[in-house]
Amino acid sequence: MENNLLAKKIVDKMLVEDKFSQWLGIEMVLLEQGRCILKMKIRDEMVNGFKIAHGGIAFSFADSALAFASNAYGRLSVALECSISFAIAVNINDVLICEARELSLTNKTGTYHIEISNQKNEKVAFFKGTVYRTGKEWEV
Repeated sequence: MENNLLAKKIVDKMLVEDKFSQWLGIEMVLLEQGRCILKMKIRDEMVNGFKIAHGGIAFSFADSALAFASNAYGRLSVALECSISFAIAVNINDVLICEARELSLTNKTGTYHIEISNQKNEKVAFFKGTVYRTGKEWEV
C-alpha cells in the first residue's frame, strides 16, 4: 500500500475514536509518514483565567500532531516523553497551525519536533516528543 494512503487510513481510524482532537476542532492539512500539519481555531472555552489559551490546549494540539505523524508508519506508537515551551500568548479566535517533523526514527523510538504558529505566522510554541514504537501493527 502506498505510504501516504496507509498514513491516511491509519489517522482516519485514529480520529474516529479521538474525541479530544475532535473537540479541539483539529483539521488535517498535510499528512505523511513522520510529518503532519494540523490547523485549529481557539474558542472561548479554551481560555484560562487570564483570557488567553490554556497551555494544555497548545500541548494537546502538538500531542495530536505527534500521534498522527508517528503512527502513520503503521506501527502503534505512544508518547514516552514530551515537553513544550511557550513563546507568546494565544488568544481567542487565533488560528493555529502545527507542524510535526521527525528528527529520528529507530525500531523502538521516534523523536519529533513540533512548532505551533498563529495566523500572523508568529511562533507561539515549540514541542518535542518521543514515542515508543510498539510491536503492534495498525489494522486498516
